[in-house]
Amino acid sequence: MAHQERFEVRTPGRGSLEITDRVAAAVAASGVATGVCHVFVQHTSASLLLTENADPAVRRDLETLFARLAPDGDPQYVHDDEGPDDMAAHARNVLAGSALSIPVGSGRLLLGTWQGVYLWEHRTAPHVRSVVVTVTG
Repeated sequence: MAHQERFEVRTPGRGSLEITDRVAAAVAASGVATGVCHVFVQHTSASLLLTENADPAVRRDLETLFARLAPDGDPQYVHDDEGPDDMAAHARNVLAGSALSIPVGSGRLLLGTWQGVYLWEHRTAPHVRSVVVTVTG
């Protein structure tokens, strides 16, 4: 059995937005009791995170880390078609990833106590991002 849903997330610009409830709703609607939930963001300048949901400092610290790893406006970047954050956003996507797989049990996401699912916007301007959730079981 497979179930698939798509939804959009409006971002205010760079930062992370929790989408756990929306993913969990797709799992509940699927009717799958035991299986896998695959979450995918259809963009190359945003990512998905499975990370701490209790302390927002974790996500701020991830922003700090990624600013060091993929800084905006690095003069060595060639690709800057959409501005100084363009290549940095693509690099951050490659580092963080576009997809997550989460086990499903008893009809719900089997997340750990302090885990949440986040869409991580890497561009500085607001965007509308498309997320695909596929539940199989």
